[in-house]
Amino acid sequence: MSLSVADVLALPGLHELRLRAGQAALGNPVRWPYVAENEDIAAWVMGGELVFVTSINHPRDEANLLLLVRQAVERATAGLVILTGAEYIQAIPLAVIAEADRLGLPLLEQPYGLKMVVVTQAIGTALVQQQMLGSSRQHVLEQLLEGDYQSLDVLLQRAASLDLPLGVPRQVALLRLQNSEQLFDGEAVASGERLLRDNRQCLQQRLEQCLQQLGAALPLISQGEHWIALLPCTGSQDEQRNRQALMDLLGELDERLQPQRLFLGLSSGNHHPEHFARALGQARQALVAAQAFPERLGLCSFNELGVIELLAAIRDRSLLERFVERTLGPLIGDDSRHEPVLMPTLEAWFFENANLALAAQRLGVHRNTLSYRVQRIEALTGCSFDDPHDRLNISIALLIRRLSSHSLPRSTP
Repeated sequence: MSLSVADVLALPGLHELRLRAGQAALGNPVRWPYVAENEDIAAWVMGGELVFVTSINHPRDEANLLLLVRQAVERATAGLVILTGAEYIQAIPLAVIAEADRLGLPLLEQPYGLKMVVVTQAIGTALVQQQMLGSSRQHVLEQLLEGDYQSLDVLLQRAASLDLPLGVPRQVALLRLQNSEQLFDGEAVASGERLLRDNRQCLQQRLEQCLQQLGAALPLISQGEHWIALLPCTGSQDEQRNRQALMDLLGELDERLQPQRLFLGLSSGNHHPEHFARALGQARQALVAAQAFPERLGLCSFNELGVIELLAAIRDRSLLERFVERTLGPLIGDDSRHEPVLMPTLEAWFFENANLALAAQRLGVHRNTLSYRVQRIEALTGCSFDDPHDRLNISIALLIRRLSSHSLPRSTP
C-alpha cells in the first residue's frame, strides 16, 4: 500500500492544502515530491511524482498551466500542486481546474504561506514510514503465497498488527511483462532503460489504481518481471467482476506498453490465507496457458484450463495449426470465397448443444436453412455430427481457433 494523494492531504500540518480537481484519482500512489522549475515537466518526471508548481523561477500563465496538467497525465504523475498567493499565481484558472477534472488528475492548491520545507519534510517522512510498513506487509503476503511459515496463527497475528485485511476471501492474479529485450533493439541502452522504467511505472500505477477500485486492497507485490495481486473474491460474481476489470486494464495497456506485452493468469476465487499458496499455483498454470496463445488479449483463468492446459503444453504451434487446417480448412476456405456462414453456423450449433431450433434463432435464420448448412458442413469436412470422435475433433479445432484469435467468432455471446 503506497502513500496516496489522499494520504498526503491528511498528513499533520498540511491541512491548508486544498483539493481543487481529480477527486476520483485520490488513490494515485506518490513516489516523491518534485518541484517544477522549468517551462514544462515532460523530460523531468518518470511517473508517480507529486509535482509542485510555483511561478518563482518561471512565469506561469493559463496556457502553461494547462500544458503542465496534460504533461502530468501523460507522464503518469500522482498529481499536481499549484502554489497560489498575491505575488505570483494569484488563483488557479477555472479552465485549468476543468481540464484536470476532465483528465482525472488530482489538482491541489497550496498557499505560499505554507512553506515548501514543511510540505516536503512531511511527505518525505511519510514516504519512509510507508516504505518500511510496505516492506513488512509484502514479506507477510509473500510468506502466505509461498506457504513459507511455521505457524499460520502467528503469521496472521502479525498481519493483523500491520492492518492487512485478510478476512476477505481472495483471488490471485499473476501478471508478467514480457519482451523487455525488444526495447533495446536499434535503441541506445539509455533510451531502452528509460522505456523499460516508464512501462513498469505505468503498469504499477494502473494496477494499484485498479486494486483500489476493487476494494479491500492488499499491497501489490512486485517481483522482477512479475506482479502478484490479491483481489477480493467471495463468489462467481466477484470472479466475473475481477476478470472484466483486468481485461479492461489489459486492453488499455496492450498498445501503451508496446513492444512489451502483458500476460495474466487468474486463480479460482474464494481463497482464504491458508490456501493462498494453492491459489498462486493455479494462477501460475493459467499464466502459462495465457502465454502459450499470445494472439489473445493475454488473460487466462484457472477455471478455463481443462483441455487448454494440454494444448498450451504443445510447444510446436504448427501441430495445432495443421490440426485446425485438416479439421476446419474446407469450411474456412468456403467462407473466404462466399458469404461467411459455415463457421458461424458451426459455432452456434456447438454453443446450443446441437439444438437446431436454438442455433437457428441465435443466428436469425430459418431452421431449414440451418439444417442445410449443417449437411454442407458434414459434406465439406467428411465428418459426421453423429460420430462422437468427429464432434470432439471439431470442438477442439474450434477451441484452438478461438485461442489463436484476438476476437471471438461472432456467434459467441
